[in-house]
Amino acid sequence: MDIPQATQEKIQKLQLYEQKIQALLAQRQEVESSLSEIDSALEALNNSKEKESFKIIGNVMILQKNSEIKTELEMDKKKVDLRIKNLEKQENELKSVAEAMQKEVLKQIEGKK
Repeated sequence: MDIPQATQEKIQKLQLYEQKIQALLAQRQEVESSLSEIDSALEALNNSKEKESFKIIGNVMILQKNSEIKTELEMDKKKVDLRIKNLEKQENELKSVAEAMQKEVLKQIEGKK
């Protein structure tokens, strides 16, 4: 079966959308992993009876008040949550466009049979 050039181009665009979706999924998984680490650190601080903890910055460990560390972690968590929502929004938009294009391509291919 001979597929028209326009349909072939749409198929190529569809493949690019799928690659972009996969890249966004990978990014989201990485960011969700960071969120999990932040949650773990916050839980450890909440369970700690100490008033100070060591914080690693690069290759250096510094002693800092738990309240300061919690504040920083909570700010980081908000940023990460926002990033996850942004990635999910992008992912959903791409999926929507890709699904519409896929339906269009299928109609064109089935019309040529």
